[in-house]
Amino acid sequence: MNIDFDIDIGSLDIEFDIPMFDNGFKNRYIKSKISNDLPNHKIKYSNALKLAKDIRFEKLSRYDCIVAGNFIFGDFIEAFITHNNAKCKKLTISTLSLDQNNVDSLANLINSNFVDEFNLIISDYFYAHEKRSLVPYLYEKLDIDNKFQLAAAGTHTKIVLIETLGGKKIVIHGSANLRSSSNIEQFTIEENDELYDFHLEYHEKIIEKYSTINKDINKHKSLRGKALYDLIQKL
Repeated sequence: MNIDFDIDIGSLDIEFDIPMFDNGFKNRYIKSKISNDLPNHKIKYSNALKLAKDIRFEKLSRYDCIVAGNFIFGDFIEAFITHNNAKCKKLTISTLSLDQNNVDSLANLINSNFVDEFNLIISDYFYAHEKRSLVPYLYEKLDIDNKFQLAAAGTHTKIVLIETLGGKKIVIHGSANLRSSSNIEQFTIEENDELYDFHLEYHEKIIEKYSTINKDINKHKSLRGKALYDLIQKL
């Protein structure tokens, strides 16, 4: 017996994303919808500088923030510190990842003398992928006057710890990496001594074990012009 399988399915009205057999029950699982950008009035902040200017800190103050996908968390850190003229005795950041613009922003803080000590923890996965590109750039731009330390570990935390010369201890924690993810993110900013000390304790243990800079060895500075010529003359 010959069976003709040449069926013109274009003439059939079939929904292939629901069960073929109609047993009287609705399908439990449905396709996810592709989300459009939320209207601006439903987004708390889309601009890092605006948020930095709107925050007013008092003892035990706390801000819970929802930010748009175009919000760059790394820009906010620089804007928050500079706008508040917050001279940092110690700045500690843990992030899964960052980009070159974030590095430049952090370098601005060091070069402008806003930070006395800066410790950065990144994911070891990210470190491995960027060890020949962003990591050398990171050392070049941030390893200034022995203020900087980089640690790479199996971490997924996104936390910023700021201790000011005036004695304030500020914690910023949430979902956002330093670079933009093009997704809605959330984070909390609060001045809280106990919370700061809690996070700093294990961050310092990570830095101690997984640091990548031997501070006992001086960094060689690039020589140019007369300094380089004088060195050559001595050879």
